[in-house]
Amino acid sequence: TLASVLNFGIYPQGLLPQLAITATVIPGTEIGETTNDGVRFLDNKRIEGTLSEMLDEAIAFCNRNMRTQTIIDPTTGKRNDKTEYPINAIREAILNALIHRDYSIHTEGTTIQISFFTNRLEIHSPGSLYGRMTVNDLGKARPDLRNPALATMSEFLLKTENRYSGIPTIRREMKEHGLPEPLFENKRNEFVVTLFNKTESPIDDIHDNTDLITFCKTPRTRQEISDYLDLKTVYFVTKKYIQPLVNQGKLKLLYPDKPKSKNQKYYS
Repeated sequence: TLASVLNFGIYPQGLLPQLAITATVIPGTEIGETTNDGVRFLDNKRIEGTLSEMLDEAIAFCNRNMRTQTIIDPTTGKRNDKTEYPINAIREAILNALIHRDYSIHTEGTTIQISFFTNRLEIHSPGSLYGRMTVNDLGKARPDLRNPALATMSEFLLKTENRYSGIPTIRREMKEHGLPEPLFENKRNEFVVTLFNKTESPIDDIHDNTDLITFCKTPRTRQEISDYLDLKTVYFVTKKYIQPLVNQGKLKLLYPDKPKSKNQKYYS
């Protein structure tokens, strides 16, 4: 079975080449940016093997490419190293991708992606949320399992809890690390977890979330929100400010059946 191949196969990707992880480090905030020397990726690796081997190697890749801050305790004089992102949050995000991704023919040729940018870490899992689950339900309700055999086996082989505690763990670890709330995006063909490494999330760069949400108590168009943020490019505002709030359930569409309507409005 698929579960046995992924957990006990000598080389699972020999049979199923798409069941791997591609990990990259981008020298900027968007795909395509390069260094002054034209280097596109500072690190680039294809991670293969069984689920446990991929998990270990993916975490090693993240550890290798994270900045580490050394903090000396003024009382004890002991050295404490603080990684750029909490490693437990990264582990949970990668585990969720490995266990809950879509392994069907619909994602054939699509790997899990780990992308380091200068301001964030993104983990892309093939396939959107499964069953009745929505982004607002994450960590609150028991999910419909896309891969029940893998989820059950992971309790013993990967030491997972399988008690829908992964998302709350990611949120708690980011908060304890002094970092912004993680962003969970349920897209048409993938589920994306984004961890930010700055003390301010992107939407806080211009306005506090509360201000924008309050502004949208009255349904607003994209143009009205752009004017409120004093930004000229509606596309940029939609991608960077409106859509993240929609994905978090903090803004809703006035016309949900026509998401791309030119008359679309957003309200809180």
